[in-house]
Amino acid sequence: MTLAGATLAFDLDGTLVETAPDLIGALNIVLGERRLPILPVASARSLVGRGARALLVRGFEAAGEPLADEEVGGLVARFIEVYRGRIASESRPFPNLVPTLDALAGEGARLVVCTNKRTDLSVALLDALELTGRFAAVVGADAAPAAKPDPRHFLAAVEAAGGDPARALMVGDSYNDVAAAKAAGAPVVVVSFGYTDTPAAELGGDALIDDFAELPETARRLLSAGSASAIGVASAADA
Repeated sequence: MTLAGATLAFDLDGTLVETAPDLIGALNIVLGERRLPILPVASARSLVGRGARALLVRGFEAAGEPLADEEVGGLVARFIEVYRGRIASESRPFPNLVPTLDALAGEGARLVVCTNKRTDLSVALLDALELTGRFAAVVGADAAPAAKPDPRHFLAAVEAAGGDPARALMVGDSYNDVAAAKAAGAPVVVVSFGYTDTPAAELGGDALIDDFAELPETARRLLSAGSASAIGVASAADA
């Protein structure tokens, strides 16, 4: 079985790209402007992946100064300004990503980005890393009816790629990714190297990979199993 006609939706931060150094760097600049202690990238990686607002709220809590609701909007705007200026200073694709994307496309798979990051920032990052052209669409939370873990985000991304939700899967690193795909009835591949408070192996994905080189075969297996299940259900109904 090949991946022709399949759609693979990818989370961005912590899945496609190691963005924590630039995101935490921007957060630390905002914290420094408030004379708060900066956060080490290694220990703050798990704060990333839920969007700018959540990163700021969680970051300020970690720095010892929880934000009042009325402060958040202005600080999000400042964070975005800082982050946009350094969006790919240290961010890099994870190992073996590019050859794997090329291999998936070579089998006829549709590829789409499904991220809680704002679409404009997502495209700016992917442009800077020369990755945008490998995807049929980039669907941030602002371009979907609701953000992950709502399944409508995943379904909107698959639709934007021209795919069929019945032959699609999610590749991600967090609870939001797993919950969105599961609610849409799609299988999920979890990467072990991303940003999550919960150990990746405990997120409830259908498969766990340590390297992108494992993804093509994993995707074939999961989508083949899904097709077999659908055939079984149809046969039982006919009987």
